[in-house]
Amino acid sequence: MKNIQSTTKKDSYKKFNGLDGSHPFQKILPEGFVGYKARTRRGGKVRYFNFDLAVQMGLIPKDHNFELDKELEKKILDTFAIIIINEFDIENDKKFPEKEIRSGTFMATRYLQLQHKDKKGRASGDGRSVWNGQVRHQGKTWDVSSCGTGATKLSPATAKYEKFFESGDPSISYGCGYAEIDEGIAQALFSEVFYQNEVQTERTLAVIEFEKGYAINIRAHQNLLRPSHFFMYLKQNEIEPLKDLVDFYIEGQRQNKHWESCPKGSGKYEFFLNELAKTFGYTASVFENEYIFCWLDWDGDNILMDGGIIDYGSIRQFGMFHSEYRYDDDDRFSTSILEQRDKARYIVQTFIQLIDYIQSGEKKNINDFKKHKVLDVFDDSFENEKNENILFKMGFSKKESNYLIKNELKLTKEFRKVFSYFERAKSKKGVIKVADGISVDAIFCMRDILRTLPKLLITRKEKITDSEFIEILKSNYATKEDCEINAYRSKMIKLYQDLYWKLIEKSAKHSRQSFEKHILSLSMRASVVNKMERVTGDSISIIVEKLLKERNKSSVGEIYKLIKDFAEIQNFNPSEKPKLQKEVKGLVKQFFEIVKEHREGL
Repeated sequence: MKNIQSTTKKDSYKKFNGLDGSHPFQKILPEGFVGYKARTRRGGKVRYFNFDLAVQMGLIPKDHNFELDKELEKKILDTFAIIIINEFDIENDKKFPEKEIRSGTFMATRYLQLQHKDKKGRASGDGRSVWNGQVRHQGKTWDVSSCGTGATKLSPATAKYEKFFESGDPSISYGCGYAEIDEGIAQALFSEVFYQNEVQTERTLAVIEFEKGYAINIRAHQNLLRPSHFFMYLKQNEIEPLKDLVDFYIEGQRQNKHWESCPKGSGKYEFFLNELAKTFGYTASVFENEYIFCWLDWDGDNILMDGGIIDYGSIRQFGMFHSEYRYDDDDRFSTSILEQRDKARYIVQTFIQLIDYIQSGEKKNINDFKKHKVLDVFDDSFENEKNENILFKMGFSKKESNYLIKNELKLTKEFRKVFSYFERAKSKKGVIKVADGISVDAIFCMRDILRTLPKLLITRKEKITDSEFIEILKSNYATKEDCEINAYRSKMIKLYQDLYWKLIEKSAKHSRQSFEKHILSLSMRASVVNKMERVTGDSISIIVEKLLKERNKSSVGEIYKLIKDFAEIQNFNPSEKPKLQKEVKGLVKQFFEIVKEHREGL
């Protein structure tokens, strides 16, 4: 009987076997990657496994419990605990036991990267990652890659110093090819929070720890291609592989049933552009609305083709609109949140140039496409999401928001403008240094006024005073001077409340509800959407430290449940049943307090 059970369990994990380095990309674009043999990396211990994601991918059965049995742990290590045999190993004639060398070839994909001297992608791409392959389950295809599997020839260090590096070389940081355990746990935590709130992102499938805190961090998404994969061929004037890649991506979107209405003929390229414009307009708006810093730039390296977040090293979610924050990457500063919209729009403009090149055979100047009609699609998508988001934050339902956008768009935009005035107010202290860059402090916490104002209107049935308004808004960053109420600020406070009141009246009248009943409904929804305890990058760092201290005391299942419970608490969807605060216990309760303490920061 034991043998039968063991065989059944092994069979239930058989989809892991397909993650052997093989991927359709290798046949479509053999010049688009560097292939590496890999060998088994010993001494690994599974520290995190995303059971929910594994079920979605078909890697484990849906009735699997949330604990790591011996067979599953062995399968994870057998599949993902690898290190590539790189150019340094070959140059130095390093020998490895044949039984440790994997049969497959793992690809480090080539793509454009801003930090490389060569702006055409000839030597850039996956510097410390390889793709494990692809799995298909219930009509969906998932790409899987691992970060920390050794130094490839595509890292910035190899390009800069013009030599190959040994994996794990302590003399070079990013170029050593290794990842660290805190990176993996931070990404698992952050990506699950974003996933709960329907922000597109790659997700962490597993984290394997090795000696000295090194790790292999395994990520999955339905398509791991970035705009930079495409832009590399555009910059190199390689039209054939460019067309092959676009066709490959379109077909993948069809197979995953994202683009089922995409035409089969040449019309597919117009469809491709329109979908891309809508996606990046929406994404840029979400990042701005939710204060997500992603470091979007012209090369399209730090974003996936569907607008998904990738590579969490520089990802931040601010507690307030710290719109002047810039990440310091040694030799340059990043874009700011407000600049991300223009960068996203330029990515779309570059795709317009790219598709024109495929169709005409002539590569025209990027400036020829400044006024292309597809950019209007981007702008409309950005604006639509902006309008929907402000009404969502106010507490309006989807149906109510649709009515207001259709019939009271001018009023909605006027309120947005006043809201933005307070949201973008900055400290008079000016530019300051922060842990990983520079910033100018925002001074007003807009979630506080959105959460508190409707409650006050319910009880008092009248507008609040200027000083009360500022008292609710002001953050810990605001000085006395920052909070002064001059004539213009007083005017804006009045306008904010007047427009707020009018939008509620219009919606209440359409819904045939009393003003009082309508605002009560808004208040309940706004209290969930604008929760005080909203995770920031600062709080994630502290929570990860606590999680790492627990990793030797807790099982993989317990670590998974901690992250899952925390992410669920961070769900701001008012339509879903909230997790009651009284249920929050132990470490999750501590995480909750950390988030509250750092809720206004970076």
